[in-house]
Amino acid sequence: MAEPDDPGCSTVKAVEVVGERWTLFVLREALVGASRFSEFRARLGIASDVLAARLSKLVDTGLMARQSYREPGQRPRDCYRLTESGRQLGVVLCALQEWGDEHLPGAPSRVAFRTADGRPVTVRFVDDEGVVVPVDQVRAERT
Repeated sequence: MAEPDDPGCSTVKAVEVVGERWTLFVLREALVGASRFSEFRARLGIASDVLAARLSKLVDTGLMARQSYREPGQRPRDCYRLTESGRQLGVVLCALQEWGDEHLPGAPSRVAFRTADGRPVTVRFVDDEGVVVPVDQVRAERT
């Protein structure tokens, strides 16, 4: 049986990367288009030192990439773009948000849409043949 801090467990590894509250919020804002330090700061109301630490960790772990930009007449600055790995976490964040919308009081917070036609999408279990599987018909096992 794996211990909660088993370094070989994928869940443990993932939580070590994204398990901090502000990290999830930074990722959420990046998924909806934030890329500049000032945007993250304004949207989240997060302390600059905490934001800098979270962005550095996201860059170090390959979830975001740092890119330089320069506004006319200004010094060069960095912006932060999600990598493919970071964009894939969108599924996790959308699942968490959908769960919150369904099980916690309050109005739904966000909806995900298909870029091609604007149709809403949801997160579901899908088998290897593309069939949606109800959550009560899914079991997890250790490999």
